[in-house]
Amino acid sequence: MSINFEALDLRAFLAVADCGSFHAAAETLHLSQPALSRRIQRLEGMVGAPLLERTTRRVAVTVLGRELLPLVRRLLDEVDSSLFGLRSAGRQDAQVTLACVPTAAFYFLPAVIARFNEQFPEVRFRILDLSANAGLEAVSRGEADFGINFIGASDPTLSFDPLLEDPFVLACRRDHPLASREKVDWADLAPYRLVTVGRESGNRILLENALARAKVRMRWFYEVTHLSTSLGLVEAGLGISVLPRLATPQGDHPIIVTRPVTPHITRTIGLVGRRGRPLSPAAQRFRDLLIETWADTGGERAPGAGLSAAADQAG
Repeated sequence: MSINFEALDLRAFLAVADCGSFHAAAETLHLSQPALSRRIQRLEGMVGAPLLERTTRRVAVTVLGRELLPLVRRLLDEVDSSLFGLRSAGRQDAQVTLACVPTAAFYFLPAVIARFNEQFPEVRFRILDLSANAGLEAVSRGEADFGINFIGASDPTLSFDPLLEDPFVLACRRDHPLASREKVDWADLAPYRLVTVGRESGNRILLENALARAKVRMRWFYEVTHLSTSLGLVEAGLGISVLPRLATPQGDHPIIVTRPVTPHITRTIGLVGRRGRPLSPAAQRFRDLLIETWADTGGERAPGAGLSAAADQAG
């Protein structure tokens, strides 16, 4: 038996289910009530059972209708997303929405956006600079086209494509005793006051878990909320900090220097997306440029003897 119904039949069913009224649903869809009823009847005829129970006061969804509702919502969402992508394919005034961890948003993303805007000057960007877990949730809920994150996706509906390894490094003042060394060991940090971010930070959890596997325990003296604050304390000479390289000053900073810490611990930066959900043309182009740019810069990788911080830690 062939299935013969239109998307508007599904929209009619969804509108009645959401409004609880044929009259309100008809107004929402700009249809007459008889036309709305015919669409519901056609859909029920294809299903072979009632989807709605009609009373004098209200319309209720049947058991079968409740089972069908999530499928209808997903199907219409896919249709709308595909149509939007087709409409925007020939336009430049599209929008790309990213859920990005703050370190990547601040130090890496602006340069890539600038490069993209040279080719597509009318494409607008909405950047959600969120914590690791909040970024995953934004992608999962469809609030962002895709995400840049350092934790993988335990949600089977999400994908995680690794791009580069971002090593944790020591940040200290140029006049600090450790600044004269080419590299330091974790044990070398013990005599000095350590600045760290709070336990709500994915970076803190990721680093401590990796150190625990190496049987190394760090004692902090200052705890802050943001990595940028830790750099401020370091610059003031109040202590030293261990943080991802992407979060450290780029180029030749007049006060702060960074040094590798052995054994090496890295976090994996990658792209998070929804499985089976095609991106809009603008979002796909930007994603491709991100991959190309990261491949060009190479994102320094830790030596093979180092410790890899798990990509699926909570953030």
